[in-house]
Amino acid sequence: MRVILAQPRGFCAGVVRAIDIVEKALEKFGAPVYVRHEIVHNRHVVENLKAKGAIFVEEISEIPDGAHTVFSAHGVAQSVVADAKSRGLPVLDATCPLVSKVHAQARRYVSKGRSLVLIGHAGHPEVEGTMGQVDAPVYLVSTEADVEALTLAKDEPISYVTQTTLSVDDTRAVIQALRAKFTNIVGPDISDICYATQHRQTAVRDLCKVADMILVVGSTKSSNSNRLCEIGREEGLPSYLIADSEDLDPTWLEGVKAIGLTAGASAPEELIQDVIEALRRLGPVELEHLPGVEENIEFRVPSILRSRPRVAAV
Repeated sequence: MRVILAQPRGFCAGVVRAIDIVEKALEKFGAPVYVRHEIVHNRHVVENLKAKGAIFVEEISEIPDGAHTVFSAHGVAQSVVADAKSRGLPVLDATCPLVSKVHAQARRYVSKGRSLVLIGHAGHPEVEGTMGQVDAPVYLVSTEADVEALTLAKDEPISYVTQTTLSVDDTRAVIQALRAKFTNIVGPDISDICYATQHRQTAVRDLCKVADMILVVGSTKSSNSNRLCEIGREEGLPSYLIADSEDLDPTWLEGVKAIGLTAGASAPEELIQDVIEALRRLGPVELEHLPGVEENIEFRVPSILRSRPRVAAV
């Protein structure tokens, strides 16, 4: 059985930065450190950080006074920032810089008097955080049909931003529908979909050219992982989203000679290796690496976590 690994796959720079922030906060300030929402959408990552002393909560009200607090990589609404400030909580913001860029765009568009359309999926924490950036209505759309249902005037000044982890193709179609419906509209093309999401989607399409089946390691909560699986199915291949090797069903492999293996941006590499070992237990594996983009982008953690502890004078 050939197992072909996508390149790139797994952790992106935003996820690495978010995890580093929690780990360095624990090193600098000691346990516990409170994290609002899962730092990234991966159970294994969350459980590992819990074991080190991180406590995950859904609301600021669950955090004790004075406790060090981390906002997740998905970003938060301005109301959450205000709540933390009113409580005097020392906050470390692990919002992905590419998500923060979308927040800034949304605020700028609204400040110029434009109605804001957000292309994204309802209920996703990144979407909730982006919608909470402005004190004005935000019109959420996911499909071309949603665009058609908008009741805004054809000549109203419109702007749009996008969730960073969407399907490039689906988003392009929605943007085209918006531009066809409204005459006074501004917004990026697909540049708000982060580089890591685009690279991983391209890699899956390349996998589909050489594989009989696609396995995506990632959480069902992870938007970008779900998109990778959907692309495999769109290309006509059986495609499965698995949290780890325990989700692997041997019946999927019947008649399969080449498996394309990748991982969402919040899945650690060790989960990929565990899946490979699980496949080896089922039969001989010939491991191959698909050529692809080498990512070397790094995002810095907050300056307070880069400073060295003071050394007491002798």
